[in-house]
Amino acid sequence: MAASLMHTAIAQSAATPAAPTPLATAATPGATCSPLMHQRFPRLQDEVPQDLCQYAGRVALVVNTASYCGFTTQYEGLEALYAKYQGKGLVVLGFPSNDFGKQEPGSSKEIADFCYNTYGVKFPMFSKTSVKGPQANSLHAALIKATGKAPEWNFHKYLIDRNGQVVRSYPSQVTPDDKALVADIEKALAQKL
Repeated sequence: MAASLMHTAIAQSAATPAAPTPLATAATPGATCSPLMHQRFPRLQDEVPQDLCQYAGRVALVVNTASYCGFTTQYEGLEALYAKYQGKGLVVLGFPSNDFGKQEPGSSKEIADFCYNTYGVKFPMFSKTSVKGPQANSLHAALIKATGKAPEWNFHKYLIDRNGQVVRSYPSQVTPDDKALVADIEKALAQKL
């Protein structure tokens, strides 16, 4: 595992969801951005704000991550899932968080180096943020409200369908290759816009 990370607070970027906006992307021409996805968060590697509407029309698996957790090896499975289904419309969205056991203490650069160099992560990752309680970023707050389930630990997952509707919440113990999770992803990918 990578050397110990130094604790550096990263300001979270949370936008208020807005009305749906038409968005055309190469993968999903004419897709409409749902209020849930109508948000911006800074990209992990360079802090450049990213509009989640760029993923409109795709199935999204939102995961809160951490570098020093017993579930950290799930990065491998998440990357494999992303590689297998990306061409069919899946995107994995990683949100590092230090909310559980202080297991993500590093700066964005340190986290990025760890994810990209240790696990070869290619799916979109965002800057460290809070995913629970009153400090939860706006996306996670909406996911918690929609499912009634807040993350209880690192690597909690939420599945969002092509229309921007929350399908289901999965606890940390559900691995990326879990048959029920994969079946839910495949079912969501088979849906039409």
